[in-house]
Amino acid sequence: MKIPKNEGMVDRVIRIVVGLVLIAVSYFYFSGALMIVLTVLGAIALITGATGFCGLYKLLGISTLKPAKTAPPPAAPAAPASPPPQA
Repeated sequence: MKIPKNEGMVDRVIRIVVGLVLIAVSYFYFSGALMIVLTVLGAIALITGATGFCGLYKLLGISTLKPAKTAPPPAAPAAPASPPPQA
């Protein structure tokens, strides 16, 4: 099953970095419920960054994904040159 993407590359990189930072900070500096909350938020950020899909974006109709460039239509072949008129 292919996951539809709605996050652009910059958005994905930011989510991955924020996720890693949240998990590291929660592990080294916090304990108890706050550690669990920060770890879950970090994991969500990592998963959405890795997959390129955000459920909240889907609900709100947001997409940071740039539209795919479509190839221009092929040019029509040039008509063969006609020989110069005979005088």
